[in-house]
Amino acid sequence: MNTSYKLQGLVAERSSKNKQIPTGEIEIKVTGLTILNEAATPPFTIENESDGGDELRMQYRYLDIRRNPVRDNLMLRHKLAQEIRRYLSESDFVEVETPVLIKSTPEGARDFVVPSRLNPGQWYALPQSPQTFKQLLMVAGMDRYFQIVKCFRDEDLRADRQPEFTQIDCELSFVDREDILNLFEGMTRHLFKETKNIELESFPRMAFADAMKYYGSDKPDIRFDMRFVELKSEDVDLVSGKGFPVFDNAEAVIGIKVDGAATYTRKQIDAITDFVKKPQIGATGMIYFRHESDGNLKSSVDKFYDAEALSKWSEAFSTVEGDLVLILAGDLNKVRKQLNELRLHVADLQGLRDKNQFAPLWVVDFPLLEWDEENGRFHAMHHPFTSPLLEDRDKMNQIRRM
Repeated sequence: MNTSYKLQGLVAERSSKNKQIPTGEIEIKVTGLTILNEAATPPFTIENESDGGDELRMQYRYLDIRRNPVRDNLMLRHKLAQEIRRYLSESDFVEVETPVLIKSTPEGARDFVVPSRLNPGQWYALPQSPQTFKQLLMVAGMDRYFQIVKCFRDEDLRADRQPEFTQIDCELSFVDREDILNLFEGMTRHLFKETKNIELESFPRMAFADAMKYYGSDKPDIRFDMRFVELKSEDVDLVSGKGFPVFDNAEAVIGIKVDGAATYTRKQIDAITDFVKKPQIGATGMIYFRHESDGNLKSSVDKFYDAEALSKWSEAFSTVEGDLVLILAGDLNKVRKQLNELRLHVADLQGLRDKNQFAPLWVVDFPLLEWDEENGRFHAMHHPFTSPLLEDRDKMNQIRRM
């Protein structure tokens, strides 16, 4: 916030002239100064590393935007929008601006509604996506449409979504999966090259079933390894029959190997155990074993599992001296989701998630439906690369009986 003031003085010849500027040969010798508006102290420091919290910076957004990180983000977003338009336009797409006030349609979230002044008791909805309009464009013969569009969903906040958000919205006619993958992989690589000067290799592909089996997520972070290893599942059982009820009664026992973490103290392991017990994670506990520097295998369940049993675990995980293995047990789908959170948490502890490292991945062959544990029924998975493949035949039979 700048102070405003009024100066009075006499114009005089400069003793040290600067002919590079229009007023370089004169100066004002001040005889009076009146402060018209005194600047207030800024509520936070206008620096790259500000001392203002999110709420305070949002309250004074016009000050926050003066900081280089925020300004750089706005400039990056501007350049991205330019390059998206250029790439898609050169790929024969047509940008069409679709209406914002629409009729309410059933989608994945609640609509924001807007009352109609001319038609009392009737309402417009703000679009969750331009789905209806882009399909009309396809029927009308506009074979390739795109729009950088604002969408609205009246739902709880998520880490990667707000009630209003912007998406690159596209629709294509007469294409198959390979056309879509190649087109948008090309766009992503183009954007990284033009905005970050980063050359990306071709994106690897992973089946949905493998993503869930080895990472517990349909968007796995593959910048580091730490893949899941099953000690008990439909295909293997290295834990049952030893008198340990947690494993005996579990549908699945799955773990991850943390390279070089056998030196973790009991305090560190207890902190990780507390993490998986958080309500948002939902595990009841965690088992671990170490491959110590002297070659011995030690676990938190030595009472039930002898050296021979632990040796089989070590072989399954391919451990070497210095490795630590963390294990969860329970229902298959729940364990996978819990272990995904644990994997990401441990990767953060190990410094494996470098924000400047990029590892794109296509996850393909999504199932047509997924089981909703809370409601005890299937619902459709909304994904562009869905395939009508269900691994669970019992659930498929249940669908047929509905």
